[in-house]
Amino acid sequence: MTTQASAAASVTDAASSEYLVFSLGEEEYAVDILKVQEIRGYENVTRIANVPAFIKGVTNLRGVIVPIIDLRLKFNLENVEYGGQTVVIVVNVADRIVGIVVDGVSDVMSLTQEQIKPAPEFGVTLSSDYLNGIGSLDDRMLVLVDIEKLLTHEEMQLVEHTAASA
Repeated sequence: MTTQASAAASVTDAASSEYLVFSLGEEEYAVDILKVQEIRGYENVTRIANVPAFIKGVTNLRGVIVPIIDLRLKFNLENVEYGGQTVVIVVNVADRIVGIVVDGVSDVMSLTQEQIKPAPEFGVTLSSDYLNGIGSLDDRMLVLVDIEKLLTHEEMQLVEHTAASA
């Protein structure tokens, strides 16, 4: 690649970001692909007593105890049965490995800054701090989730405690 072509590629890379697109019910969400470590099929987890319902339990991933969080429960969505499309997206959140259960993963998309609109404000009763915005591509709308902000500090401490007690 020539220096000029390399510089042009860098400008293109800086102008767009890649997101892993996943579904929860009828809606499509997306998370920064750089936070994703791997995608796995859903397997039964070891339940931990006295944790919120959205923490499904823990699993052993190559010697690392990984807490598993069901985003449907975290987002107060209908509880959908786990099926063949249900997957766990293993993400790195604040230097901690966490698995998030979603209904399915569809693809990886590049979005430019022009395709990302600010997240709507819902007022005091509903926090939208974990939203990076709404991605719009043709007739698709993606809710862009900031996985680092999705789990509050208290929840991350609970996740740490859950993993430590497993």
